[in-house]
Amino acid sequence: MANYITREGMRRLHKRMNKLIKERPDIIKQIVQAREMGDLSENAEYKAVREKQRNLENEYNYIKRRIEKLQVLDEATIPKDAVRFGARVTLKELSNNKILKIRLVGVDEVFDNNDEYERKSIASPIGKPMIGKKVGDHFLVKAPIREREFEILNIK
Repeated sequence: MANYITREGMRRLHKRMNKLIKERPDIIKQIVQAREMGDLSENAEYKAVREKQRNLENEYNYIKRRIEKLQVLDEATIPKDAVRFGARVTLKELSNNKILKIRLVGVDEVFDNNDEYERKSIASPIGKPMIGKKVGDHFLVKAPIREREFEILNIK
C-alpha cells in the first residue's frame, strides 16, 4: 500500500520535477563561471556548485523513479466505512482527550497543507494501526516513550 498517492500528491511531485528542470540551466551557468576562475582542484566555488548540481540531479532522479512506481488512487472511489488510504480521520487520544485530525496519505506526500487535517503516511506508526478501523474502534500506537491509545470518532 506504500506505493499509493493522491492526485494532489502526484501533481506536487510533477511540479517539483519541473522546478528542478528549470533550475538546471542556472546551475550550468554557475559551473561555467566557477570553472573560469582557474585551478579546479583548489576552487571551492566550483566544488560547491558541482555539489549543488549533484543534489539537484539526485532529487530529480529520485522523484522520477518514485513517479514510475506510484499509483494514483481516486479517493472518491474508496469506501468510507473504515479507515483507508486518503481518509480524513478525527481521533481522540484516550489518555488526555486530545482531538486529532489526520489525513492518511502516501509516504511521498506528507507535507504542509491549508486544511485542518495533519497529513500522516499510511506507513507511519499512527497510520498503520488505523487502517481498517471503524468509527468507535480503539487502536494502540507504539511510541518510543509509551503506548498511546486512540478512538476513531469520524471518518470522511
